[in-house]
Amino acid sequence: MSTIKIVTLVILMMTTFNQSPKKITVYLIGDSTMSIKTTGAYPETGWGMPFKYFFDSTVTVDNRAKNGRSTRTFISENLWQPVADNLKEGDYVFIQFGHNDESKEKGDRYTTPEQYKSNLAKFITETRAKRANPILLTPVSRRKFKDGKAQETHQEYSPLVIDVATQQNVPLIDLDAKSLELLQKFGEEQSKLLFLQLAPGEHPNYPEGKNDNTHFNELGARLIAQVVLSEIKNQKIGLADRIAKPAVKK
Repeated sequence: MSTIKIVTLVILMMTTFNQSPKKITVYLIGDSTMSIKTTGAYPETGWGMPFKYFFDSTVTVDNRAKNGRSTRTFISENLWQPVADNLKEGDYVFIQFGHNDESKEKGDRYTTPEQYKSNLAKFITETRAKRANPILLTPVSRRKFKDGKAQETHQEYSPLVIDVATQQNVPLIDLDAKSLELLQKFGEEQSKLLFLQLAPGEHPNYPEGKNDNTHFNELGARLIAQVVLSEIKNQKIGLADRIAKPAVKK
């Protein structure tokens, strides 16, 4: 082999090995427990907000979750289609719904179990059609205790997500179960520190106070995001390779 050919081969090999990973987008679709909050809602924080800081520069986290949305309204309000249209090969879609789908008292957002499963399947099918990666999450737990024990708050809809994940062979993060474990670890009183719990006059955004056992504050959102990150690592989901490396101490 001539010297020129050898040099050319070495350059090609070096170029191949030095190529940076292709940039991807991680879309988050879901409800208010995940969504970006306005300044006027602070300290309410969706877990998708701190989640975006966990990855290196090859990852863009695009949080499309919206307050009050179910799978049905996310589709009917044309919130899903722009995501489907913009998906590229290698992207991810994290899908977490359930809080609003299961709210029978709120007819504008309620989704029957059958339609809920169908909508989840739609998200999966259309994601895969773009050679992107769907990830299903059960709805994150609400804070509810009885005799010191954290209670399941999504008895009907979390199993539906698990069923769809099994049927469609999709990675599943059982955020309901994992967040329930977190609440039990904190205990009935200390778990209030994770939610939007404010005394009257404690914060100007909530002059009359707030007793919210569904939505998180900054600490709660970060810990839930860390639960999701831990599951990405434990399940060896490809996205784990793009987790930001620890800062080097000088």
